[in-house]
Amino acid sequence: MIKLRFDKGDGLLPAIAQDYATGQILMLAYINEEAWQKTLETGKAHYWSRSRSKLWLKGESSGHLQLIKEVLVDCDEDTVVFKVEQLGKAACHKGYPSCFFRTVTGAELKKNQETVFDPQEVYKK
Repeated sequence: MIKLRFDKGDGLLPAIAQDYATGQILMLAYINEEAWQKTLETGKAHYWSRSRSKLWLKGESSGHLQLIKEVLVDCDEDTVVFKVEQLGKAACHKGYPSCFFRTVTGAELKKNQETVFDPQEVYKK
């Protein structure tokens, strides 16, 4: 059994999702022990939603699942990188391929990606 240091982050650890094929950073989320175990058991990325205070299977609403290809654990055992196959068009709930769709340019943020889906349509909220 792999033990991570959930005691260091008040029960939550950062989880970076990276595209397995391209190396692009897709998103940063948090995992608790339950999300960690579900991820290992299912091979699909699970996270802890801080805003909703619940376990979250990435893609449960959008269909844009993340299939785990490899997991990296840092030297302090308090951060993970999920190398994933991103199913669907995007990792970002705002419709971009990556949550990191802006670049700092001087004193501005400039978009470095275009949206690939309309969040209003996908989430129908």
